[in-house]
Amino acid sequence: MSLFGLYIHWPFCKSRCPYCDYNAHVRERVDVAAFGEALLQDMRYWAGRHNPGKLTSIFFGGGTPSLMPPELAAELIIEAKKLWGFADNIEITLEANPTSSEAKNFSALRDAGVNRLSMGIQALDDQYLKFLGRSHSATEAKEAIKLAAKYFDRYSFDIIYARPDQTLNHWRKELEEILTLMRDHLSLYQLSVEPQTAFATIYARGDFQLPSDDHAAALYDYTLNRLARENFAAYEVSNFARNNDECRHNMVYWQYYDYIGIGPGAHGRISGNARKTATNNHKTPEAWLSAVQKNGNGLQGEEMLDQKIIAKEMILMNLRLLQGLDATRFRQVVGADMMQFIDNKNFEFLRAQDFIKFDGKILSATATGRNCLNELAAKLIA
Repeated sequence: MSLFGLYIHWPFCKSRCPYCDYNAHVRERVDVAAFGEALLQDMRYWAGRHNPGKLTSIFFGGGTPSLMPPELAAELIIEAKKLWGFADNIEITLEANPTSSEAKNFSALRDAGVNRLSMGIQALDDQYLKFLGRSHSATEAKEAIKLAAKYFDRYSFDIIYARPDQTLNHWRKELEEILTLMRDHLSLYQLSVEPQTAFATIYARGDFQLPSDDHAAALYDYTLNRLARENFAAYEVSNFARNNDECRHNMVYWQYYDYIGIGPGAHGRISGNARKTATNNHKTPEAWLSAVQKNGNGLQGEEMLDQKIIAKEMILMNLRLLQGLDATRFRQVVGADMMQFIDNKNFEFLRAQDFIKFDGKILSATATGRNCLNELAAKLIA
């Protein structure tokens, strides 16, 4: 089945988390009417330019899209259906914070057409929530998850692990509590210090230390094994699912299908003329809004990717998946055999050392290889 996704970026947050390097902005006042109309206008521009078929997924990301009025979410969903049409069982995800003020909108968001919620829980420990700069408590998080379970058949939440001073015993206890709250999907991210974030400043100052690579790997391995006992598979490096509840929109990215990005800082990948075009929008809300009002779209730039870049991106994204990269589909997308873009000497070495598997049809990273995916890909791609 061919996938086609729409990403809608709502860039505003009440406050900025110290670890966050996403395109998020804090503003005292947001002109919701102006930004809503601009999102609709941006959407119409793209529908006129790229219409390969019905949408299989919509993803409201941020920023904090749960701060968006549910009425605006409904209007955007209705317009998207009018412009592209919806595939059967379309997935419509919205990212939400679990504060009580935002959780009270869960029912209205469901009525607006959202059918999957992704919550930024991050931890179930108040001390770590404070360290991570989150505005909710562990109690609020648990209540929000219960509300999500009440209103949505499908929901997920994010957890950050490998935090400073996090012991395996502490993580075991927290993970058991997580298991009682989750349904069929969990996103699990190792804490990292990204450039130009508040954490980068205080980390450089020596205010906290990250766990060693070996300790972080031990936490991840324990999680893999514990979740496997509950029938969860790590279908992607940082994402676990059971009962076929993989995030379909993220599969658009990882399987290298087309997606359109609207809103400040949103990116896209669209096909045409046997090539892929990478698109990116103006990043700041004000610059993007001005561009849409002036030009009818928020584009800052676009680039037609050459065959080598397309091949590299497709290999990188698909190796994140447990199912790996299908060589036949690679040829369909890239127009050439996958092995033309592989370093043969390193390929044989990595296969002999059990970092990768290839049966002539599917190239995939082994469990060992997925633990060092960036280094593996750097060696593998010619």
